[in-house]
Amino acid sequence: MPLENSQSSSGVPPTSGTVVSIEHISKRFGGVHALKDVSVELRAGEIRAVCGENGAGKSTLVKVLTGIVVPDSGVIRIDGGGRLFSGPRQAQASGINLVSQELSVCPDLSVLDNIWLGTIGVPFFHRRQDLRARAAQALAQLGADSIGLDTPVSQLSTGERQIVEIVRMLARNTRVLILDEPTATLSDQEIGRVLTALRAVKAAGKSLVYITHRLSEVFELCDTATVMRNGEVVADRNVADLDRKSLIELMLGRSLGEMYPSRPATSEGDVALALRGLQIPDVAGPIDLSVPAGQIVCLTGQVGSGAEGVVRAVCGLTSNAAGEVRVGGKPLMLGKPERAFSAGVRFVSGDRAGEGIFVGQTVANNLIATRLSRRSRLGMVNRPALRDEAAKLAESVTLDKTRLGSRASELSGGNQQKIAFGRYVNDDGTRVVVMIEPTRGIDVGARAEIYKLMRDLCDRGYGILVASTDFSEVLGLADVVVTMYRGSIVGSYPAKEATMPQIIADVTHPES
Repeated sequence: MPLENSQSSSGVPPTSGTVVSIEHISKRFGGVHALKDVSVELRAGEIRAVCGENGAGKSTLVKVLTGIVVPDSGVIRIDGGGRLFSGPRQAQASGINLVSQELSVCPDLSVLDNIWLGTIGVPFFHRRQDLRARAAQALAQLGADSIGLDTPVSQLSTGERQIVEIVRMLARNTRVLILDEPTATLSDQEIGRVLTALRAVKAAGKSLVYITHRLSEVFELCDTATVMRNGEVVADRNVADLDRKSLIELMLGRSLGEMYPSRPATSEGDVALALRGLQIPDVAGPIDLSVPAGQIVCLTGQVGSGAEGVVRAVCGLTSNAAGEVRVGGKPLMLGKPERAFSAGVRFVSGDRAGEGIFVGQTVANNLIATRLSRRSRLGMVNRPALRDEAAKLAESVTLDKTRLGSRASELSGGNQQKIAFGRYVNDDGTRVVVMIEPTRGIDVGARAEIYKLMRDLCDRGYGILVASTDFSEVLGLADVVVTMYRGSIVGSYPAKEATMPQIIADVTHPES
């Protein structure tokens, strides 16, 4: 199908009839009312965004639609017939499939094998040529026929793997495709490719449910938006009737005010972090930059620009980095995290579960994880002192103190990130905090709180170095914006001189 005829309708809803109707769905988990009388309609050829903060009920709604959770009341109507699903196989058989944020492709299998993996209805004795032909046709329809069917998925980019996952779902005779944060880890180029593929899915008459924290994609791709808050649907609008401000305020239930805290009017402080000739083989370099105490310097570029590599080198997570690094004027020997920590460098990772917090430990244990040696003697920890300190740290980053005994895995993404920040509050050893994608996967309300915490750290005299691919975040947050492309710095701009067109020009096609 010609992709030039598959563009989003820019908010104009399709006129096709209803495919799926969710009627009066409610679900409780103990004392928590996760869904309250939720009703939503999906029409053929419609891309519907489901928006809301973490905890709004989006995930539970998706689980009901895909048969993972059985609601307490309500019904799902497909082509007019009412039913509920008791398992994912029933949902799949009814044409409802999910592409989750965590891809389920098998890297060691070919693209062809991944496309048909887990699909019910494929005969045990089948003609492989038929499966190849159907898979090739599906890839071609999405404009992705350059992806070879015999290519191991391990050789594909993240964006290409996402497209393979989408094709797998379409091979199951999908009528409703649900996408949960499908672009969270993709570069701008990969995002464009995935969105183009989704427009082709829409043009084929499929219904799509689109969940994302990237609100720009709602306006670029979606026809309609369902806004949820506290388990309820609070708005159901055509995207053309919304703007970013009104959508955010519907999600929050209040006026957004300023997303970003005001920048200080004071002049630069002492240099907290200085890099001279920093080199990371095959990643970035040579890099020269300074981070003043009390300021936020944002490194930005597309995925693979080298910005993340610079941050990881500073905190000792890159073994082959070389060059001169000074923290508070004192030299830092690179290559080991413990050296960076001893020098006063603190790391906040965008990968919270993988390297940011201990998800299986309590909130309290996470907050005091880096302070055990200060509250112990002869190998014995002073538990009352640690509990008191954890409570103070929680309060300083607006974490609910009643959750100190909860496992970190039970908290929202925003609250998990607050744990990482809380470790470094009132830490006499901290001089520099380095961060990678500090608000990745966090809803807009929690973002505003995280930005305030970052500015609070600056007020304590810390210098902050951030690697972020979110250009709006960079413009709103940074005191200094440093653009990168293919491992090199392209430009450095004070906040008042930085503009979106300049950033985009630098990180995509810089002048030779």
